Amino acid sequence: MNTPIFSDLMSTLVVLVAVFLVGLSKGGFGGAFGILGVPILALIMPPLEAVAFLLPIYLVMDAISLWTWRGQWEKKLVLIILPVGIVGIAIGWITASIVSEEMVGLLVGIIALLFILQRLIYRKFKNFKFSIKQNNWSGYFWGLISGFTSFIAHAGGPPFQIYAIPLRLEPKVFVGSSVLIFSVFNFIKIGPYFALGRLNLAVTWSSLILIPVAVVATLLGAYIVKKMNTEIFYPIIYVLLVLTSIRLIWVSFL
Repeated sequence: MNTPIFSDLMSTLVVLVAVFLVGLSKGGFGGAFGILGVPILALIMPPLEAVAFLLPIYLVMDAISLWTWRGQWEKKLVLIILPVGIVGIAIGWITASIVSEEMVGLLVGIIALLFILQRLIYRKFKNFKFSIKQNNWSGYFWGLISGFTSFIAHAGGPPFQIYAIPLRLEPKVFVGSSVLIFSVFNFIKIGPYFALGRLNLAVTWSSLILIPVAVVATLLGAYIVKKMNTEIFYPIIYVLLVLTSIRLIWVSFL
């Protein structure tokens, strides 16, 4: 239990980079950094092990976020997304249990590329408005996809955002609703990851010892967001995500 799953210099550097980027995303950079965690870790470990490795870090940060944003959530939005998202997690569990590691890697790569597409579409149509009362079925669909991608690659944010951003909620309500939904998702994922044999003592211990790195990155991310123009960083991150995703897709066919 006391031996981390990363033991050489290269794997240690890869893990540190992945955890640092996840921390930056929690600090205010959003999904662009957070979604990189699993694809980068998948370069040195099976994708599902990468997802399980990051889960304890997410759970610790979720606890902090739940306290910070307590009571700031939209009940109707949560009730639309959460139940179908849990179904999506179940579908992800079934999928992961019957397909190969290469296929999971392919899914992670495709999900990451779809994230880039979602970002481009959002930038083009960000002023297009929807009504929460008229789009419940849209919410059910994106909630289902959000739960599935959350299980496969900790990438439930983009599908959730496709539905939630056009609702034009108050920022604190939007963030609070997102925190509540994904905290529940992450807690529920403990059982399936354990059942799949990906969440064990070695993985959990390796993850927990890197929580200080994630916390420092979170604080740094918040500082950078306040002090610098984040638009400078996003193109670089998008290119890195595309290249990493293409490699995952390519390797899955070898």
